[in-house]
Amino acid sequence: MLKRLISFFTRSESAPENSAASAPSSASDREDSARPRGRSRRRRRGPRPDQPELALGDTAASGATEAPRARPTPAPRQPAPPRAETQIVRARMAPPAPAPARAAVATTGEKPPHFTLIDTPAGLAPLYAALDRVDELAMDTEADNMFHYRTRVCLLQFLVDGEVFLVDLMTPLPLDPLWERLATKHLIMHGSDFDIRLLHDLCRFRPRSLFDTMLAAQLLNRPRVGLGALLEQHFGLQLDKSGQKANWSKRPLTPKLLDYASLDVWHLPALRDLLTRELAALDRLDWLDQQCRRQIESGLTGFPRDEETAWRVGPCDRLRGLGLSVLHAVWHWREKWAEEIDTPPFKVCSNDVLFQMAQAAEQGDAVESILANTNLGKRQHRLAPSLAAALREGYSRDPATLPRRPRTERIHLSQAEIERQDRIKNHRDQVAAKINLDPTLIAPRSTLVTLCREPARLDEILLPWQADLLREAPDFATVAAATPAS
Repeated sequence: MLKRLISFFTRSESAPENSAASAPSSASDREDSARPRGRSRRRRRGPRPDQPELALGDTAASGATEAPRARPTPAPRQPAPPRAETQIVRARMAPPAPAPARAAVATTGEKPPHFTLIDTPAGLAPLYAALDRVDELAMDTEADNMFHYRTRVCLLQFLVDGEVFLVDLMTPLPLDPLWERLATKHLIMHGSDFDIRLLHDLCRFRPRSLFDTMLAAQLLNRPRVGLGALLEQHFGLQLDKSGQKANWSKRPLTPKLLDYASLDVWHLPALRDLLTRELAALDRLDWLDQQCRRQIESGLTGFPRDEETAWRVGPCDRLRGLGLSVLHAVWHWREKWAEEIDTPPFKVCSNDVLFQMAQAAEQGDAVESILANTNLGKRQHRLAPSLAAALREGYSRDPATLPRRPRTERIHLSQAEIERQDRIKNHRDQVAAKINLDPTLIAPRSTLVTLCREPARLDEILLPWQADLLREAPDFATVAAATPAS
């Protein structure tokens, strides 16, 4: 009987504590998530007050999930001594990152941060004020390339001094002051190549400097370098991926998409800090600096437009004569329709379908036979007549009149050059295995072809860190010895 009484009082004392720890969310959280968003409305969310916090860039950066500590017997609370600030080795190109505004819970999900949605000119003032306080920010873009013929930037996401701002570019906003401010800041981005090209085409924007977390992960030889994979690996977070295929030009944006957009920038400073430490330990920070600078320069060329050889899709090298004429004709037919109905070309028909039609023509099939075996989906009846006309145009065209490849693309290596390419490749692969790096990051196949023809241009073709790794190859050493000192 005594044991039962002791057990009863023990459970009674611990019950309130346990029930609080298991509550799914606070009342304020539930009210906040149910509140509709208005224009330029700020929605705030934070970690649950009853869960232990993991500070991004600190415990979470080590990849470990700290177990909840057992609660001691209630006692008068004493002020905790200040915790020593974590020392972070930063890249030379990166000013100090803003401290994360909130802690993340290392579980299978993540509550979105608060954000400010800007879709009126008056809403830009808080963003400009925040930008004027900082030297760096995290940034991302969302576009509609999956839904329209010409890609448009639909949304800009910024994490500035702990605040998330979402700028709706589908509304008329005076953004010249924004681009002027951004051009003076250091940017933290993930997979920035597409974003830089988009923004350059939009307004000739040029970043001052950059830390790309995808490039950093590649230099650390991560097997998966997508943002979702890196956040799951290092912070235990599994983010919703549905926004990757969303129509970002459709308005109004759903709460789910706004949450997705916010999380795309929320963890970038913490991820940058973690990757910076690992790169510093391997003495590869300068490698990343060079990679990011080249990323900026290549992005300023924008997207290729109206290339004369863009129609050469699929394994077109297998085609001769009639097949090439038909491929040229049906590719331009697809482009015309895609622009007319404002949809990406692949949604008219895929490259595989184009190549199959060209291959059938190469094999001597008649136009009617090709049409009968081509499925254009729901647009079949609408598109079939014009496709038949395009096929007949291809059949009637002399292949000799087709646009030719630029001379630089037709590379025929001599036997000596092939042997040199094999030696350079073997040296590259040995070096890459020794330092645990993907060999193509040092020099991809196309670069090896150029190097085997012009080994004296090693320092011109490659970045300094890449050239240094290949410099000891016998073919480059021989060239260096034969070059007279200036």
